[in-house]
Amino acid sequence: MSNAQQPLNLNNEELLNVLSFSGDATAIHVTEDAVIQYANDAMLAFWGKGKDVIGKSLENALPELKGQPFIEMFKKVWDEGITIKGTDTRAQLIVDGILQTFYFDYEYRAVKNSAGQTYCILHTAKDVSERMLAKNREQDLTEELRAANEELQAANEEMNASNEELSESRQELFELYEDLKESDIRFRNMVKQAPVGICIIRAHDLFIQDVNDNYLELVGKKRSELENHTIWGAIPEAADIYAPIMNDVINSGVPFNAIEHELVLIRDGVPETVFIDFVYEPVKNDGMVSAIMVLAIDVSDKVIARRSIEDMEERVRLAVEAAEIGTFDLNVVKNVMLTSERFDAILGFNSHVSWKKYKDAIHPDDRHNREAAHEAALLNGKLLYEARIIHPDRSVHWIRVQGKVYYGKERSPLRILGTLLDITQVKRLEQQKDDFISIASHELKTPITSLKASLQLLEKIKGDRSSLLIPKLIDQSIKGVKKISTLVDDLLNVSRTRETQLKLNKSIFNVSELLEGCCNHVRVAGKHELIFQGDKMLTVFADEHAIDQVLVNFVNNAVKYAPDSPKIFLISEKVGSMMRIAVKDNGPGISADKIPYLFERYYQAQPGGFNNSGLGLGLYICAEIIRKHGGEIGVESELGKGSTFWFTLPLR
Repeated sequence: MSNAQQPLNLNNEELLNVLSFSGDATAIHVTEDAVIQYANDAMLAFWGKGKDVIGKSLENALPELKGQPFIEMFKKVWDEGITIKGTDTRAQLIVDGILQTFYFDYEYRAVKNSAGQTYCILHTAKDVSERMLAKNREQDLTEELRAANEELQAANEEMNASNEELSESRQELFELYEDLKESDIRFRNMVKQAPVGICIIRAHDLFIQDVNDNYLELVGKKRSELENHTIWGAIPEAADIYAPIMNDVINSGVPFNAIEHELVLIRDGVPETVFIDFVYEPVKNDGMVSAIMVLAIDVSDKVIARRSIEDMEERVRLAVEAAEIGTFDLNVVKNVMLTSERFDAILGFNSHVSWKKYKDAIHPDDRHNREAAHEAALLNGKLLYEARIIHPDRSVHWIRVQGKVYYGKERSPLRILGTLLDITQVKRLEQQKDDFISIASHELKTPITSLKASLQLLEKIKGDRSSLLIPKLIDQSIKGVKKISTLVDDLLNVSRTRETQLKLNKSIFNVSELLEGCCNHVRVAGKHELIFQGDKMLTVFADEHAIDQVLVNFVNNAVKYAPDSPKIFLISEKVGSMMRIAVKDNGPGISADKIPYLFERYYQAQPGGFNNSGLGLGLYICAEIIRKHGGEIGVESELGKGSTFWFTLPLR
């Protein structure tokens, strides 16, 4: 009998424990109410819930699913023993206390026993929200890339045309020069008929022997002004620069070639700047230079066109640099990539690195999207995708890549030219905008709903003026209106601070009088005692209304977050050339990890046990008011020992 160890069969608990480590979101439900029997960490993260949902029905665990189709789907799967799948399906879930929209690929599969009866439902899901967002952006980015490529193609065509013109001009000049050697008669005839300007000058006295019409047109002279004249007597404006050059050609017998020389010629009595390609060619007899043949062509149009292209290219380069766009040229065959300095900097590199390192910089979760985009680009010619990257310092950033594929014979891809843009800030702003809209919508909905309910009840009992509900409903309506007004004021204030429209109306006022007179709504409520401490004679030059707004915010926060602190202290003191004003409570305090973010826009620090509403703008607005005054703002707090919010103002 073999002594080999028999395989160990895992029990149900062990199997579920193993399943909890899966990266795929998985849950098991029982009964037609979809009671959650099991859910791994990935599924709980999608739901935004903890382990306490185990044993609850899906409707009780995620009440926000009411009105959405999923609960009915579970019942259908249980009753009919079928499988229901969905892709790119929209779902709204409350995650981190906020109702958010996600998109999932999912499957509800009925698991049956040997009798064909359903005994549980296997639920798997995958979050594809990023994919849906990418689809929405794809069309716009593709259009931008198409326009850029068309502009680049037009520039290339203009440059090619200029290069062809230059090549043709040089070829014509060379062929003419060769033909002139054949015979003197043919030479004279060709001089007259040549498509370039030609002038024959005697070497010993620089008299013009022959000149064709093209040369006359080039220098803007009549034949009578050149024939039987010395060259520099006929064209004195060019003598200073070109007379020494011609003398050197006569003495040395070595030709002089000039490309795109700029000079000023007097044409019809008007100075005109032109660009000339010309040759001073020595004509020799018995080894001595007897004449100089000048061959010239006006290339002003070509130079102006080329410079226009160069200027356009420079503008494009400056635009790319100003937009902080990185560029790359990828050899698809050899997997070698040329990059700009900005490209390397966006990916977090100080210098050019290997193709592999560029690929490895892509976030592991986005590498599949990158590979899919490259595969699609090789087929359709357009590269476009967004992805996260990881810098060498482990920080995460967002990039947008777009490019065009260039093909060889039989449409084999050779290279990809493209651009790289850092869109990290755009992504952050998009997230901030989405967060703000969600918060504002949620916070405005609550008081509006309460106000609507009160008004509806008032409508029903408006005929019964003796009803005891009327004063209560009026009070509730007033509170709702005040809450809406507060939220709207916060939105207006943050808009003004953002647009630098926050105006200060400064005056000199007594600080103690402001502290003792502010926040009467708290005093009237009678639940908290406001105690002033400090010098009653101190005055300050500031906007009294704005400072009162800061104090009211501090005190309201103390009342809200420290309800069990009956005494709230208002403290003023002189610290050097500054006035320091503080609001102190004996509440639960604030954890150290939250303090650095308290004065950021939309941030809400909610201590355990409290669920307070608001847009998270109050302290941000306070910080902007104090900054406008040239002061500082801060908080000192420790869990269990209360909090002190303070700010400083210049005394004068």
